[in-house]
Amino acid sequence: MPKSEDDIDLDGVLNEIGQFGRFQVRQYGLMIIPIIFNALFTLSYVFTAGNLDYRCKIPECDDTVTSYHPAWLNNSVPFKNGVPAQCERFRLIANTSLEDFYCDADAFDRSTLAECSDFVYADDEVTIVKDFNINCPHNDWKLTLVGTVNNIGQFIALPIAGYLSDRFGRRLVLLLSVAGSAVFGILRSYATSYEMFIIMEFLDPAIGSTMYTTAFVLALELVGPKMRVSGNNVISCAFSFGEAALALFAMFFRNWRVLLKIIYIPGLVSLPLLWMTSESVRWLLSKGDREKAFGILKKAAKMNGKSLSPAAIESFYPNSEKDSASEELGNAGFFSLLVDAFRSPGLLLRVANCSFCWLTNVLVYYGLSLNSVTLAGDKYLNFILVSLIELPGFLIMQLILDRVGRRATLCTTMLLCGLFCLLAEFIPTENTWLSLIMFLVSKMAITMSFGTLYIYTVEIFPTNLRQSLLSVCSMFGRIGSMIAPQTPLLAKLWSPLPMVIFGGMGITSGLAILQFPETLNIQLPNTVQEAMSMNTDDRNNKDRDQLS
Repeated sequence: MPKSEDDIDLDGVLNEIGQFGRFQVRQYGLMIIPIIFNALFTLSYVFTAGNLDYRCKIPECDDTVTSYHPAWLNNSVPFKNGVPAQCERFRLIANTSLEDFYCDADAFDRSTLAECSDFVYADDEVTIVKDFNINCPHNDWKLTLVGTVNNIGQFIALPIAGYLSDRFGRRLVLLLSVAGSAVFGILRSYATSYEMFIIMEFLDPAIGSTMYTTAFVLALELVGPKMRVSGNNVISCAFSFGEAALALFAMFFRNWRVLLKIIYIPGLVSLPLLWMTSESVRWLLSKGDREKAFGILKKAAKMNGKSLSPAAIESFYPNSEKDSASEELGNAGFFSLLVDAFRSPGLLLRVANCSFCWLTNVLVYYGLSLNSVTLAGDKYLNFILVSLIELPGFLIMQLILDRVGRRATLCTTMLLCGLFCLLAEFIPTENTWLSLIMFLVSKMAITMSFGTLYIYTVEIFPTNLRQSLLSVCSMFGRIGSMIAPQTPLLAKLWSPLPMVIFGGMGITSGLAILQFPETLNIQLPNTVQEAMSMNTDDRNNKDRDQLS
């Protein structure tokens, strides 16, 4: 029977050229750039569409230069929990003379309320709330809709981008996603209406949504099995620093138009640098293009100060019979491969389980991030803390993931996250520091789970469908991120509801994960048959023996 490119022991070749040498460091250095951009772009709406503190403007009392909390304010507007009403004021008594008007209590009818038409803001921060007059609680849906529309764009684009990536290559899709996202982000900064802003908010992720997954796959497919956890943590830490950088930029550039220009213009500037990215060797092999794949590996070996063995070189120069088989497989229709894959009930169940796990992880991860700005205290500091708490989570992953395995780590972290989310509701509201600590511990647990899930998803699916199936799972994850911006509204129905939902789904998904196979130290599967054979202990033992 003729052999195909799947018979090349790529993980063995990576061992020869170095699992994480100078070549991989260079590749990761380049991939960190779009990963940081993705963090900045994906969550920018937290601050561009963030709500503001404002109150009714009292034309009879507010001077040209207004004070947010003047001494007479209690006479003119109702207060709730020590906070002035945003959209209501006491009606001015009709026979009150404006001459020598001192805004005292006798000038207002405290039994009658009137709606406000103008507003005074607490500080100089400018979001779309101020520019597009999205004031008062009945307009809150317009703000939460921004995040949902952003994630609808990702939901629609991810499967398309996954197909394009598996069909035409990771590198091309990465360049297009960074360029497209940057263009629509810059255009959004010039929006003249809420409607124009929303359209640009949709088009940005619709083009750039695959930025993270493509960069992740491009980086991870070029490292050996023993370095996948370290490689994953490099990518994940870059994303966390990107999130923290977003809050810092928002803290210093408090106008949403300026903020968008600051974070999106570097995306266009980076394109010549990203052009230097190497294409995925595994993708080239799956397409039967051994020559280009061998050229990249030769370059990697030279840069790492290594050399390829005669056996490895020979595997890239097969006889004509092998060439014919490789060409036939490389030209196989993508959709026919996908249809054949889904004829496997086991793979179909794996995709469904993985998709639910993604939905839960994304919902809880982004839900906790978005709800952090509603916690007591400085919203920028809270967001930075919730971002940086991910770093110790990655450190713990580095220590345990290659010791206890993927399945046990993913299951345990999901269960712990669910438990912490539920326990957070038993903490008294006045104990803000303990609430913040429990919030941070929950975020650290879901971060460990999310980081493990990315590695796991890459390892349980075959090369020729890897990014497409990763995109399918990620697409279902976007359902979670579409719901996440609405969770602050759920708290208005019942304050514990968001955390109860996070906790319940976390525990359920943690138990469902036990149906996955263990993938510790295995070679990445190239075919559906290899991916499904990971359920057997013999396959795992064989791969461990090869790597020992």
